[in-house]
Amino acid sequence: MNENILYFFDGKPGALPLYETFEQKVFAVVENVKVKVQKTQIAFAGRHNFAFVSFLPVRKAKERPEVYIVVTFGLGYRVESSRIDAAVEPYPGRWTYHVLISEVDEIDDELMGWVREAAAFSEAKC
Repeated sequence: MNENILYFFDGKPGALPLYETFEQKVFAVVENVKVKVQKTQIAFAGRHNFAFVSFLPVRKAKERPEVYIVVTFGLGYRVESSRIDAAVEPYPGRWTYHVLISEVDEIDDELMGWVREAAAFSEAKC
């Protein structure tokens, strides 16, 4: 485990197992992934960033579990799912999604399918 990742989770150690599971599954579904630890997020990238882990407050405080991570990714189309906490279209044909994860079993085939698509979508950018 990278010491920068451990430092990122220093104030929220309970969320580290969620991150570890997500990271492992990203490496399993996307080739040649680089991980960049930043101040407010951890980015997953190929040629371009395609997914992020953060603690974005995508829900009101009383609706957020004590332990969670937020997975953010972008796709070229609108996804309709109750799992998505926020969706915005910052540019035509580019949608950004935020999914709050509080249990390891939420890091499932559906989420990882979106992440795999996000990686392919980001690589298609010029």
